[in-house]
Amino acid sequence: MSCVCVVTPLVIAGWPAISAAVTAAVGTMGFALAKDSGRRHPRLQSDNKTRAEIEVPQSEVLEGAGGSSEELVVEKDGIRAIFSRDPRGALRVCMEGEGLSKSELKKIGEELIGRVTQQYVYHRLMTEMKNRNMIVVDEEVSADNAVRIRVRNR
Repeated sequence: MSCVCVVTPLVIAGWPAISAAVTAAVGTMGFALAKDSGRRHPRLQSDNKTRAEIEVPQSEVLEGAGGSSEELVVEKDGIRAIFSRDPRGALRVCMEGEGLSKSELKKIGEELIGRVTQQYVYHRLMTEMKNRNMIVVDEEVSADNAVRIRVRNR
């Protein structure tokens, strides 16, 4: 007997879990942690810089759940992505860059958010399956980055 489960992402976690997902996801897209990502980052001030703010839907970064800084900055080719917790607790990414339109930055930011959400959900799912003594039989990632996992219950 088999079944198919489609997982709808809901991101509710403390900052350490969020920052781990961000770190794992952004590396696959060529981004790297900014050298000074541990401190509050000043927003870019130049007239040539464009900025786009994006909120991660169905997300909540739990307050007081560890971590000294609730901001993570990654960069690639002059594009900066600043992941943070907004005043309502939602995960937010601010994209900043030069020579790109707001819609281009928003598209890159939404792709980053998609990868971060996928990493977070993947790790939560694998942890939960391990806790329930399930065995991963097969795992594949398709060309469109969809992850398919076959499991067996012990």
